[in-house]
Amino acid sequence: MQYSTGKHCVFYHRYHLVWSTEYRYKVLRGDIKLRVRDICRQVCAENGVDIIRGVLSNDHVHMFVSVPPKLVISNLMRLMKGRSSHKVQREFPHLKKRYWGQQFWGRGYFSTTNGAITEDVVLQYLQTHIQNPTDASR
Repeated sequence: MQYSTGKHCVFYHRYHLVWSTEYRYKVLRGDIKLRVRDICRQVCAENGVDIIRGVLSNDHVHMFVSVPPKLVISNLMRLMKGRSSHKVQREFPHLKKRYWGQQFWGRGYFSTTNGAITEDVVLQYLQTHIQNPTDASR
């Protein structure tokens, strides 16, 4: 177990985050998938979040992250979903036509700490999700 440090604290906060596209449309492919990945990395870097593992499927995103205590998970999700939705729809005009009047991402998200399960179980799940992304999440 590796502890992280802030100016006045020592912490170990690991979160498993999952969110999906609106209506689970399978649009996270090719350049869109790469752009969403880059935007999520950028938001995490700006806020001091370490990405331990991340997996993008065609219709949802899994991230296992280390979050500093000053950052609220709902704010992190708001930043990642909001910025990626805005930029992707602006950079890929065909998506804006499809999602006109709708959101790119679904309304909610899933978040859990790894207190109930071990870190190895989450990492093993994400590894199997990379190998078979459609069956592992259902």
